[in-house]
Amino acid sequence: MLKLIIIWIHCIQYGKVKDEKYLNRMKEIFQMSAKTFYGFEDILCEELKKIDAIGVFKSNRIVHFKGDKEIMYKANLCLRTALKILLPIAKRKISNYESLYKFSFDFEWEKYFNKDSSFYINSVCFGKVFTHSLFVSQRVKDGIVDRFRKLKGSRPIVDKSNPDIYIDVHIDNNYCTLSLNSSGRNLNQRGYRKKNTEAPLNEVLASGLILISNWNKKDDFLDPMCGGGTFLFEACMIAKNIPPNLNRKNFAFKKWNDWDQDLFIDISKSLTKKIRDTNPKIIGFEKSSNTFKKLDFNVKNSNLSDFISVSNIDFFNSKKDSKENLHVVINPPYGVRIGKELEKIYSLIGDTLKQKYQNTNAWIISSNFEAIKRIGLKPSKKVKIYNGKLESKFIKYEIYEGSKKNKI
Repeated sequence: MLKLIIIWIHCIQYGKVKDEKYLNRMKEIFQMSAKTFYGFEDILCEELKKIDAIGVFKSNRIVHFKGDKEIMYKANLCLRTALKILLPIAKRKISNYESLYKFSFDFEWEKYFNKDSSFYINSVCFGKVFTHSLFVSQRVKDGIVDRFRKLKGSRPIVDKSNPDIYIDVHIDNNYCTLSLNSSGRNLNQRGYRKKNTEAPLNEVLASGLILISNWNKKDDFLDPMCGGGTFLFEACMIAKNIPPNLNRKNFAFKKWNDWDQDLFIDISKSLTKKIRDTNPKIIGFEKSSNTFKKLDFNVKNSNLSDFISVSNIDFFNSKKDSKENLHVVINPPYGVRIGKELEKIYSLIGDTLKQKYQNTNAWIISSNFEAIKRIGLKPSKKVKIYNGKLESKFIKYEIYEGSKKNKI
């Protein structure tokens, strides 16, 4: 009874008491976790609070929160800095691989999927006893299929390429947590990049960097070395309040036994109504003709040509076309060593910004700390970031017209 009262208060607090059907959906509040990149935890916490998640707290590269099925659907649709949304379903202390098997066999998997489903297991383990993630996945798989054989007479199959059900196993020393991955494939796979370019920037990383840069969504936005245009697409969706995965068709939760299509449609319609009619210019430069053709195709294919403008030009031959403030984000080539070519690129970035892009806030991400020194501008802020496994710095440069002293 107390739990229902708390849920009722939560509904009133956020203005969500609509009808009996909605209250029935709100009966179960459960724990969830959103995985993210290092340094994005605080941003993800704020994103979760905006979709009315409760009990939000952060850990290393993961944020924990509570909510109902609506919050889980919203998290998958709306969170820009989440890689996947996990639903922990069981936790137990185990001592060896046999107890791991028994844990898997005892769990009531049939509540979530059936014998005709396909599934895939991703395992991560830390400690001295469980050291082989593939063997961990194998034992959990054995428990699942043996249970279904006993109860249903047949078993679900393992499918690595396109499973119905995604299962995550996390072992920390002797504690094992079984989770369902509600997202399926990682949430950075937005779907707007139909033609891939070489080494595209991760969409979640790009979105998080834009949010860290505190772009006001009013100044024009420029990526002068845009490659596949990830910064451009993410900036456009941020400015217009378009949920990053609104057009994504596949989520793992759609294959769960409790999939609520009506609720999902209601949420999608509500989010669509909140899209803003804002129009800062989103601009991209790309000097490679081959890369530009793919970029131009992706922009047109996503129906964003009215909001994103791309040009096949070299940034170093360009200049700012107005005195209005401009927000610039650059992901230049990193390279393992500085070298003369990389040294020249970074030096030209600094010269071009200083001489041709006054009244600009420029942010640059790079893992080549020696190359960064060649930019020759004084940074006003540095943020530690990981691009994959590469430790990187996300650095802000304030480019003024005249001296900075005159601007203060």
